[in-house]
Amino acid sequence: MAPMSSIDQSLNEKQRLTLLQTARASIHTGLREGHPLQVKPAYYEPALQAQRATFVTLNKRGELRGCIGHLEAIQPLIQDVADNAFSAAFQDNRFPPLQKEEFDQIDIHISVLSPAEPLSFSSEQELLRQIRPGIDGLILQDGYYRGTFLPSVWEQLPTREAFLAHLKMKAGLPANYWSDSIQVSRYTTESFSEG
Repeated sequence: MAPMSSIDQSLNEKQRLTLLQTARASIHTGLREGHPLQVKPAYYEPALQAQRATFVTLNKRGELRGCIGHLEAIQPLIQDVADNAFSAAFQDNRFPPLQKEEFDQIDIHISVLSPAEPLSFSSEQELLRQIRPGIDGLILQDGYYRGTFLPSVWEQLPTREAFLAHLKMKAGLPANYWSDSIQVSRYTTESFSEG
């Protein structure tokens, strides 16, 4: 099967629902058995078998409760969602593992990433001009320092300057850091959630 282009990779409502149900089932399996749901990608339609990168975010009463994902497509979409949902519930080191009594209180949000596109720039100002607020997710890297923000972070950090400064800090760098070796790539997401 040919890889899906960024133009024809939108998911229909049935596919989105399947992914959300798979994410919830994987967390439920984790609570009962201690491992992610074992999915068989070949049993799903081609769009869910395609290699895609995802992030799964869990919210509890509107507050972040876990978020784990991949920046590169390493496995079928359906498998990536199952694995990341389990990891967001039980392996996000910012939070204790999800407990049974929390299961009905969480909302699941899935972001399916487009392939990352490297940006070319010679200064921070040139980089800032290329960033599209509300659209772009960014991956910032300099040596061993690396961080990403999904496009949904624009809701909390609506200016290019704040978005980039906080991304540098997430990567472990000072907010005002600049170096000629900084690399930045952007991606977009198709995002959907329960409810």
